[in-house]
Amino acid sequence: MPKIAEIEPTPNPNAMKFILKEPLTWGIARSYDTAGEAKDDPLATALFAIEHVTNVFYVDHWVTVTQDGGADWQELMRKLAVPIREAPAADEHSAQLAAEATTAASLEDLSEHDRERLERINQILDEQVRPYLQYDGGDLHILGLEGNRLMVHYQGACGSCPSSISGTLAGIENLVRQIEPDIEVVAV
Repeated sequence: MPKIAEIEPTPNPNAMKFILKEPLTWGIARSYDTAGEAKDDPLATALFAIEHVTNVFYVDHWVTVTQDGGADWQELMRKLAVPIREAPAADEHSAQLAAEATTAASLEDLSEHDRERLERINQILDEQVRPYLQYDGGDLHILGLEGNRLMVHYQGACGSCPSSISGTLAGIENLVRQIEPDIEVVAV
């Protein structure tokens, strides 16, 4: 059962980041926008059962919960802490197997050329974008690459943050254009 080490605000005023002493996953992000999406995830289901919760995102040593703006954060954080503390810690071996399966499936439909392009794009995102998004309680997931169109999905606090669709998206597109000059980055 993970213990909460710290709770931090995010740039999104409706999202809070819980930093844990033990990991919930090993590099596998869990992101849910509705209780229905979370039905097979006990932690996310328990968090969505708390009034005002609109998004749950977690990976490794942290959980970001977004609310609808109608709750007092102090009261809501006390309620959220209970299921977070009760969640089981990660099993490293099973997480590694799941990560390998996910990576293989997502690259399967791409040509060799597009796989190489996507690997370069992911590398630059891993080095220069994701650490900052994760620090702020969110992340960025690539949904697909079709020609010169890169589809991305913001997760956690970034999913409903006003700056993610405007400034952050333009910054990501400018960064990726350093290696792919004609690319268009679209948030989905």
